[in-house]
Amino acid sequence: MKYVFALFIGLMLVSCENMDESGISENPKEELKDNFVISGKIRNGQNMTFYLEAQAQNGMIEVAKGTSDGTGKFEIKGNIPGYGIYSLRMGETTEKVIPLTLVPNDKVNIEASSATFKTPTVTGTDWSALMTEYMKIYNEFDKQNTLLKLNPENLSKEEVNAKYQELSGAVDDFVLEKLDADPSNPFNVILIPSAIPSQGFNDWPAENLTRLKRVEQSLMDRFPESKYVENLGFQIYQIEQEFNKHQTYNSGTLPAPDIEMVNPNGEIMRLSDLRGQYVLVDFWASWCGPCRRENPNVVRLYNKYKNKGFTIFSVSLDENPEAWKEAIAKDKLSWPNHVSDLKRWDSPVIQQYGFTGIPFTVLLNKEGNFIAVNLRGAALEQKLKELFEN
Repeated sequence: MKYVFALFIGLMLVSCENMDESGISENPKEELKDNFVISGKIRNGQNMTFYLEAQAQNGMIEVAKGTSDGTGKFEIKGNIPGYGIYSLRMGETTEKVIPLTLVPNDKVNIEASSATFKTPTVTGTDWSALMTEYMKIYNEFDKQNTLLKLNPENLSKEEVNAKYQELSGAVDDFVLEKLDADPSNPFNVILIPSAIPSQGFNDWPAENLTRLKRVEQSLMDRFPESKYVENLGFQIYQIEQEFNKHQTYNSGTLPAPDIEMVNPNGEIMRLSDLRGQYVLVDFWASWCGPCRRENPNVVRLYNKYKNKGFTIFSVSLDENPEAWKEAIAKDKLSWPNHVSDLKRWDSPVIQQYGFTGIPFTVLLNKEGNFIAVNLRGAALEQKLKELFEN
């Protein structure tokens, strides 16, 4: 679930970078002048140590720490190199952690109780009001989703899914409204997972790309030296490239490269010979566990639509011909179109179709053009239903 990672997406953005490059040394050699203060009062949080941490290449590193007094008041001072995302941890547990999008010279005030540490009232900065509001909304969602997983009302699978969509949709609506209202807000890097595609591009609104680019540009204008924003920009660039590719592959105008290989009997078969039918090109292998687990669904859909102009062209990345043939028989892959060059990952077809893992599928229309990429499970079933039942 994407919201689990929403709070710390910014930390992950720099996970491939050496923190020295972003200005935070894992082994600082000199004392730097304090340029932030975090203070507050945590009810029932007396005599607790608070840790401000950042993500480094080898894990979390401590930036600063402080201890609360007998009334729960605490103060942490330290130095940060620039705008970024940090986590404030209360005590030794990892269960009481909140994200802070600190900017140099920030003076942050936090009010909460020990029990409500993850839903604090934060003041003192231009991002604190948004954080306060979001943390309360997110944690209410998290509480309701946890209850939903327990399913005390014995709801059906469809009802559980519908309830989840309702709960998560409310969080998404809040986030997207805030991203549009104030794209340069430093806390936006915590919110953007709601605008990022989590399960491919099939149902992803195109306006989210415009929204993401607006936030990235606004943050770059405000924090031009930030490694966090630089990495965010790279992420969004990658999303844009994949989205454009998805749009092209779903246009119905891009011809699929032809595939010419031999079947288990050594006879040449060509993908182009199947023009006039809707074709699912299924890249798989006998040694691929996820492929084998998906096969019953593919078999079921083939049997359902084979008399309506649908067929499957299976391309195996096997290298052992006997294992390939045995898997075809065992999984009851009854369609006649099975091919392989038995070159495993050295097969030229991998470069032709641009995939890096299997199972991988492309769906072609009667003209042999791409209309969908990497559909399987419920998404594949829904697409075929649209083609053959509407």
